[in-house]
Amino acid sequence: MEQLFKKLQPHSGKILAIIVVTFFSFLAFNLYQAPVSGFENKFVYLLKEYGYIILFAWGMLEGEAGLIMAGLLSHTGDMNLYIAIFVAGLGGFAGDQVYFYIGRFNKSHVHKKFRGQRRKFALAHLLLQKYGWPIIFIQRYMYGMRTIIPISIGLTRYSAKMFAFINLISAWCWAAITIVPVWYFGEEILKVLHWAKEHWYFALPIAITFGGSIIYYFNKATQKVEKKNL
Repeated sequence: MEQLFKKLQPHSGKILAIIVVTFFSFLAFNLYQAPVSGFENKFVYLLKEYGYIILFAWGMLEGEAGLIMAGLLSHTGDMNLYIAIFVAGLGGFAGDQVYFYIGRFNKSHVHKKFRGQRRKFALAHLLLQKYGWPIIFIQRYMYGMRTIIPISIGLTRYSAKMFAFINLISAWCWAAITIVPVWYFGEEILKVLHWAKEHWYFALPIAITFGGSIIYYFNKATQKVEKKNL
């Protein structure tokens, strides 16, 4: 596997670009061919028809928006709750495994590409030494560190099997913690979304303020941990 990674590494950017372009071309084609009228109806149709594929890809990018989508579709009966959690968890697991093996087999490339992230890599190593395996479990909730930590662990001699096991359990917990509450409160959330659609001029500033506050909070919390441990 190491030899394979070394051969593919110089072309990794092109390979990733081809995969991304192919995936979005597939979605765009099916969105255009959707047997309904109106962009919103076409988008909903696409989610219902290819929801699990989209969810897996979204999970690899570790986007909570995809999990919220899955929770709502599970509430409306267009997705199975348990399958949605399973697929989203697998996507999150696959994404972190890719980052881990980038660090494991491309050390010189990582040090070159992430030169400006040295402090975060140092923090990730320190957290792993200080707290051990739990840091793998909670890294999904650490804003600004979700990519850095799997790569940095790959740079160490940490067991690949142990990382994969903890990563898989963590990914399924991450998926369940987000999807289940959305599924349970689906009716209330759909009412809010309907209100937001009808009153977008009020909803948009509220959403921007709320989202910005969350990002600001997690950014400050991560900086606080960084200052404390470095």
